[in-house]
Amino acid sequence: MKWVWLSMGISFEIIALVFMKRSEGFTKLLPIFFVVFFYTLALGCLILAIKKMDTSVAYAIWASAGIFIMTLVGIFFLDEPVTPVKVVSLLLILLGVIGLEFFD
Repeated sequence: MKWVWLSMGISFEIIALVFMKRSEGFTKLLPIFFVVFFYTLALGCLILAIKKMDTSVAYAIWASAGIFIMTLVGIFFLDEPVTPVKVVSLLLILLGVIGLEFFD
């Protein structure tokens, strides 16, 4: 169940970040509401996940998965550029998460 909570938390964080972008610097009220709502859900899920797993591992996976997924969302849905540095960095993040999970 810890992986379900962690996955849900990461998903809610990504949704919150998309609304953060849509808020245009916190100048639009409705997206701000959704940012707060989805970050509350995201942190609640993280709290439930770390009841059953090491906080350091949960947060490392949370942060790196969030960066990885948000970069892909930015590229495919928010018209952000793809650069060689982004691609290499994403691969390094992926290797780091795999290392944390399988070689701990």
